[in-house]
Amino acid sequence: RVEVRKDASVRGNILTAARVACLACVAVVGCWRREPGRSTRRAQIIDGKSIASQVREEVKERVHAFKQQHDVTPCLAVVLVGQRPDSQSYVRAKAKVANEVGCRIVNVDFPDSVSEAELLRKISELNAEPSVHGILVQLPLPEGINEQRVTDAIAVHKDADGLTALNLGQLSRPTGMPLAIPCTPNGCMELLKRHDVDVSGKECVILGRSAIVGMPMALLMVRANASVKVCHRYTRDLRMACSQADVLVAAVGQPEFVQGDWIKDGAVVIDVGINRVEDSSRKRGYRLAGDVHFEKAKERASLITPVPGGVGPMTVA
Repeated sequence: RVEVRKDASVRGNILTAARVACLACVAVVGCWRREPGRSTRRAQIIDGKSIASQVREEVKERVHAFKQQHDVTPCLAVVLVGQRPDSQSYVRAKAKVANEVGCRIVNVDFPDSVSEAELLRKISELNAEPSVHGILVQLPLPEGINEQRVTDAIAVHKDADGLTALNLGQLSRPTGMPLAIPCTPNGCMELLKRHDVDVSGKECVILGRSAIVGMPMALLMVRANASVKVCHRYTRDLRMACSQADVLVAAVGQPEFVQGDWIKDGAVVIDVGINRVEDSSRKRGYRLAGDVHFEKAKERASLITPVPGGVGPMTVA
């Protein structure tokens, strides 16, 4: 009996040693196969739809309280010029959300042929209308119309998009107090905040310098004490710049422009882009893609926004 027990114990030790050896071999093989510098991390997906839903509920409560206190229904005038499908889609989405939270919408539509002078006259009328509390001009505008001139014509206290020179000027000051903040950059900051991402002292890279996303995004990051680099078509080594970013915000309007190996291991990636890419396998003939190659980038990032379902819902909310 003693011999049998000894034999069983020996066999058990041998099996345990064999299992350990096998696991070690698997680990070694895994190391051999892993690409240099490639992380085994898979990013947490930032659910913009869920967060936007939370924001809408919070706004709904505030609107209800405002109505109770002042007996006034907030009203937003949305000016749409032309028939761009993307602009029409955004306007419909904004109207839906406004109604959902208890606000009133006034739609002001113009054909592509509208003159800048006529557009400015309408904005002047809306500025003077006491029942209208906010004005939003859907961008972009057709060629031949000066967007900045039209935007600056909006009364600063009715500038819903925060794009007038006065509001942007306040945003650029460390202690400035803009009456409104551009919606897409503000939505990006809200996504970071609700995922407990503190950008203070972090290296933040903004791809794109547009007036509605890139530049105000950079200003918001600076106000949050980040070290910011704004990149554009004249930046010499975009890959190198991206690889140094703790937080990367892509807003260049080019599908899957940012490749996975551009991403710093553990970085937070905010993809503002929304691009149509031809895809015959889809019923509608295309798919939506961001400015970042999502499938590759999520292998390196710690947090990443998908497209669709990331920044887009927050822009509307």
